[in-house]
Amino acid sequence: MDVTIARHAGFCFGVQRAIDMAFKALDETKGPIFSLGPIIHNPQVVGKMQEMGLKVVSDIREIGVGTVIFRSHGVNAEERDEAAKRNLTVVDATCPFVEKAHEYARKLDTEGYQIIVVGDPNHPEVLSILSYTRGRGVAVPSLEILEGVTLSQRVGVVSQTTQSFETFQSVITEIIRRSRQVLIFNTICDATKIRQEESIRLAGESDCMVVIGGRNSANTRRLTELCSQVQPRTYHIETVDELKEKSFEGVEKVGVTAGASTPQWLIEPVVGYLKNL
Repeated sequence: MDVTIARHAGFCFGVQRAIDMAFKALDETKGPIFSLGPIIHNPQVVGKMQEMGLKVVSDIREIGVGTVIFRSHGVNAEERDEAAKRNLTVVDATCPFVEKAHEYARKLDTEGYQIIVVGDPNHPEVLSILSYTRGRGVAVPSLEILEGVTLSQRVGVVSQTTQSFETFQSVITEIIRRSRQVLIFNTICDATKIRQEESIRLAGESDCMVVIGGRNSANTRRLTELCSQVQPRTYHIETVDELKEKSFEGVEKVGVTAGASTPQWLIEPVVGYLKNL
């Protein structure tokens, strides 16, 4: 079987940085160490860190003393303030591209714009961006949802860093049609755009696609969705063990891609398994 791996499959810059910072903290920190939510959206990586002593909490008020790691998706403004109030040692692993979105959201808020964040309203990154808008922000995941939002005449727009460019473009086109003054910051990470374009192209050249990554990873689910639109025979898996349940009958060429939170040590066994079929 011919196996082709997308060139940019796996960790993006922001995730690699967060992982490096977290493992370094686990090696060097004496005393309790926590992460506020999972460091990245990959259960296997988080599980490995928990074996090393990391405690994952959902509320910063659960931490009495010790070190807290801020995950790659960022934390909200109130959580930052609470960490300072509690005199916690902070390891800030927030992706620099997410921090840029925070900065723009704060700027738009200061300048009095109604703020639209193009992204999933339940995603931790989007929630962190919204926290810098003092209630002026609205998360809009799609053009259909925007239709139910009352817009002011001054609107500022930022995006979830893993949002698809097509959705972002459709939302801002409608906002421009309905508002008189629109200030747009394109905060979509280039790594997301590149991964999506590569995966779509590879899906079109393959008899089957395998997408590797956590089911709680928004960018992995998006890759799966995009690949499925081109190649219906697309499998989303977290580990190589799941491939044993999949059929590859009649497949001569399989494409492999992976979400930005997927480590190489999960990708390599999948590629090995496919090559041996």
